[in-house]
Amino acid sequence: MRFKKHIKEEFGLKQLDIAPLIDVIFILLIFFMLTSNFMVQPGIRIDLPEVVSSQNLGQEKFTVIISSDDLMYLNNKLITDSELEKLIKDSKGRIKSIFIKSDKKSSMGKVVKIWDICKTSGIDYVNIATTNDKK
Repeated sequence: MRFKKHIKEEFGLKQLDIAPLIDVIFILLIFFMLTSNFMVQPGIRIDLPEVVSSQNLGQEKFTVIISSDDLMYLNNKLITDSELEKLIKDSKGRIKSIFIKSDKKSSMGKVVKIWDICKTSGIDYVNIATTNDKK
């Protein structure tokens, strides 16, 4: 008696070739990296001076920011010395305190000038922002 050998042939791959898959994923990665937009938060970049002891104050209504190139901003709006002085004098005593954030590379003369404008206009509380974070 003769038995037939049943040989079953398998069609298809025994092993998956992943080289084309890696190529497609790499191309998709490059595509998404090139077409994506990175959001940059607008604002004024300042580096506050460091101190050992400082107090935390509440958020002030009027914040004067002095950038490293001695540009002055009042509540994130570019302003000149004369405009600041006029604004403070026109407020007729409603402004009780001003918060100054000055970059450590800005000139000290600019800070003193703003401080003098505030004192001559009747503002008694002038606060200067500092940080005590060691980098």
